[in-house]
Amino acid sequence: MRTKSLKKNKINVVTLGCSKNVYDSEVLMGQLKASGKDVVHEEEGNIVVINTCGFINNAKEESVNTILEYMQKKEDGEVDKVFVTGCLSERYKPDLQKEIPNVDQYFGTTELPGLLKALGADYRHELIGERLTTTPKNYAYLKIAEGCDRPCSFCAIPLMRGKHKSTPIEDLVTEAEKLAANGVKELILIAQDLTYYGLDLYKKRNLAELLEALVKVDGIEWIRLHYAFPTGFPMDVLEVMNREPKICNYLDIPLQHISDDILKSMRRGTTKEKTTKLLKDFRAAVPNMTIRTTLIVGYPGETQEDFETLRDWVKEMRFERLGCFTYSHEENTHAYTLEDDVPEEVKQERANEIMEIQAQISWELNQEKIGQEFKVVIDRKEGNYFVGRTEFDSPDVDNEVLIDASTAYLKTGVFTTVKITEAADFDLYAEVV
Repeated sequence: MRTKSLKKNKINVVTLGCSKNVYDSEVLMGQLKASGKDVVHEEEGNIVVINTCGFINNAKEESVNTILEYMQKKEDGEVDKVFVTGCLSERYKPDLQKEIPNVDQYFGTTELPGLLKALGADYRHELIGERLTTTPKNYAYLKIAEGCDRPCSFCAIPLMRGKHKSTPIEDLVTEAEKLAANGVKELILIAQDLTYYGLDLYKKRNLAELLEALVKVDGIEWIRLHYAFPTGFPMDVLEVMNREPKICNYLDIPLQHISDDILKSMRRGTTKEKTTKLLKDFRAAVPNMTIRTTLIVGYPGETQEDFETLRDWVKEMRFERLGCFTYSHEENTHAYTLEDDVPEEVKQERANEIMEIQAQISWELNQEKIGQEFKVVIDRKEGNYFVGRTEFDSPDVDNEVLIDASTAYLKTGVFTTVKITEAADFDLYAEVV
């Protein structure tokens, strides 16, 4: 008679950082499940895998604090093993091994087979597209490339993710078909740089051809483009966007700055004049396109004049969506050789000023939507509202549409047509038509 049952291991995957990390965690979980492992995402488990971010200081701090939190749990006997993977681990493995030695093992961004082996699982190459998605069932991220060949002075991504490597079109179509079969209706295309897609595999920028293939996947209703680099943007993508209703009239294009001196120091390969012309060409080609961008303030050497050039340009361009970050001085980047000479409080004041201008622009643009009808997808129910998005909004970062749950019953993941009745800076209120 057995008196002691063997405890079954449960692997808890904890994800920090960007959507590309979310994707990597989902691939890891898919592989673990295929090996018969019990795997959960950010729930209780006696074995923990922390997928870290190492991009900027705040993200690094969050990653280190999360590792320390789980090391305490290990010491207290609440978890048995802790493994660390992802960008922080790739970038600072020797330092981490020295500072937090009682982590069971550290793995970099390209060491998935080794991590699986440590977890008692086998890496299966044939599992293309087999992921355990952690996003709401109606949308999923589709990572079309890894790494980056751009020389941006402030960015540590090539140190952590390596050179640009596109995923073949046929593999991405297979993955999209599997996602659609599981009820996914919206694909959010991500990469460090969508603009570069295909150059390594097909010797040309091939994003348009990829989109042509993905729109043929049954069940997918929206395809959204994230993180396109402005220099060398393939304009044939806009023609496909205009022609194919499945491709959202939406583009995330991080521009970072607009002062010529700062752009040059940042090694962005463009100028204020070229960038402004590019955006005007976008708007001419796809008149109702929503453009999302991100900016950095407080870069080394940014003068008050540089900042005012950026501020005035933001007012002029009236971006539909915009995020602003303060510069983070990252070791081993080219900008690290420059003096981080803008005081922290000045960086923060500049970021706040940009975001105040953007809030006003967003409010004005939202007022224009009152009385109009839009197709929205319902992401979740929160309190007394169903929360949805239009094709002009990405999850977690953009505007949301709130529909009073007492007036309509809606299901998560369904598309419905609504009429906007009220608008705030970043939220729209609507009723079902």
